[in-house]
Parts: sequence; structure tokens; C-alpha cells
Amino acid sequence: MASPLERLQDALSQVVLGQQAVLGDLVTCFLARGHVLLEGVPGVAKTLTARSIAGALGLMFKRVQFTPDLMPSDVLGTSVFRPNEGVFALVKGPIFTEVLVADEINRTPPKTQAALLEAMEERQVTIDGETHLLPPQFFVVATQNPVELEGTWPLPEAQLDRFMMRVRVGYPDEAAEKEMLAAFHRREGKSPSVEAVLTPAELTGLQHLAASVRCDPSVIDYVVKLVRSTRGNARVKLGGSPRSAQSLLAAAKARAALKQQDFVTPDDVKEVARSVLNHRLMLTSEAEVEGLTADEVIRQSLERVEVPR
Repeated sequence: MASPLERLQDALSQVVLGQQAVLGDLVTCFLARGHVLLEGVPGVAKTLTARSIAGALGLMFKRVQFTPDLMPSDVLGTSVFRPNEGVFALVKGPIFTEVLVADEINRTPPKTQAALLEAMEERQVTIDGETHLLPPQFFVVATQNPVELEGTWPLPEAQLDRFMMRVRVGYPDEAAEKEMLAAFHRREGKSPSVEAVLTPAELTGLQHLAASVRCDPSVIDYVVKLVRSTRGNARVKLGGSPRSAQSLLAAAKARAALKQQDFVTPDDVKEVARSVLNHRLMLTSEAEVEGLTADEVIRQSLERVEVPR
């Protein structure tokens, strides 16, 4: 009988074609109780991917289209006076869900972006001075288009740091694109869907499993040295934070669990390092002029830091 993880991966791969690496990072991020920022051009199935993982996990799903006129109350909710009862009652916003898709998050002003900070960090929101808990499985999948800059607000560092991973979604290869088109034809243009393949107990068990994966002190030392090496780079204005080291370790443990290992290896750390760190590094102006990228800095760090044996 297939394991819960195998059932999950199989269900997702039948709907989202040609994006195995993206699916792997998404599942890894969920198992590690993080949040993910999907970055890619329009039409590469970012929203479909988020909806599919919510369906396969059996979680409640809500999507918010972020626009320039979106207000924090449109996301969080607001208190409304009910004259018949003489009280204020909370009308909950779409954030009260398990999987929230923040579509084109960089198209809304920083004030509305900031409405997600408390929710992403503490899984709770404060409305009119009252704190409301969010579901324990609360998972934010935000999307943004890296090409169009008009009418966008770059995410501030504090917001970016709340995302465990930034995953770039590229074009599928030719074979996958042909398969995708054939599936679209068979469905007569209807959007694909995926049924839940995990029970709530299995879901919680997988997250506990990822958190309990064994980690040798040498691997922890390796993670710390990798993150600190980004701060010591003269071309990096802002390196990885201590939170990024925690995220890197949590993601590496989840990746090990995804591969059904009971311990973390340096290879697990390497596999998730780029997605965990690439949005947290801010390069100097000189480095950007020279064409240096965060991915290149991470690659240099991976080459420079000694791998534990």
C-alpha cells in the first residue's frame, strides 16, 4: 500500500504537469509549517498548483485577488454593528481559512500586505483589539509576476522574511506541455480538480514526522555556516537572518521526511537552500550593476562552506 506521502505526490503530479520541482518545494514547505511565494510569468499554473495542493490535502481553500484598492479589512474582516442585537459582530474575511492564495500579492499597497504579517508568523489575527486564532494548518501561497513592474509594490523585507520559500515557476518542457494540452482537450476545457487523499490525522502525523526527523549537530553547524557566509559576502547588503537559518533547517528536515528518511543529510540542505534563501538576500548596488544574483551568491556559499562528513 502506498504511503500518505506517495499518495499525495501521485495525486498532485496527475493534475500539475511538468512542475515536479515546484510541487516538491510546495509539499516540503507545508510539511515544515511554512508559507511559500510562487513567482512566475502568467499562465504557468501558479493558482492551479495552490488549489490542487489544498484539494489533495483536504483543506479549506480561499483565493484573494490582490489589487491596488484592496483594504486590510477585505482580507482580515471587520466588526459590523447589529442594531437588533445591540452588539458588534465580527464578519470574518477570507484569511479565516486553511489554505489562502494571495494572488499577485505585490499589486496591493504595503498597508494591506502588512495585514498578513501577524497571520503568517503567529497564525492569528487581531481585529479591533481582539485576537482570533487561525486554523493550525494555516498555509499561505502567494503569487507574483516578476515581469510586470507597473502598478506593483515590492514586498518589504519583513514580509519576504515571513515566507519560508520563494519558488520560481518556469515553463514546462515540450513533452509536459503536450501532455497538458491533451489533458485540456480531454476535459473539454474544464479546470482540473483533485480529491483529498489524506485524512486530517495523516496530515498532522506527517507534519509531526517532519519536525521529528533526526539532525546531527554537524548538519546544524553546516546550516549556520551557510547562512553566516551570506552575511560575510562583501557584495551582499543584507544577508540571511537567524529566522532564515531556522527556515533552512526546518525545510531540510521536511525534505528528508518527503524522501522517507529519518535523518537529515547535507544534500537535503543543499536541495532547499536556494528556495529558502534567494528572497532574503539584498545585494549591493555595485553587485546588481555587475549582474550578480542572489542565486549566484548562494551557489558560491554552497561551494565555499565545507560539507560535513
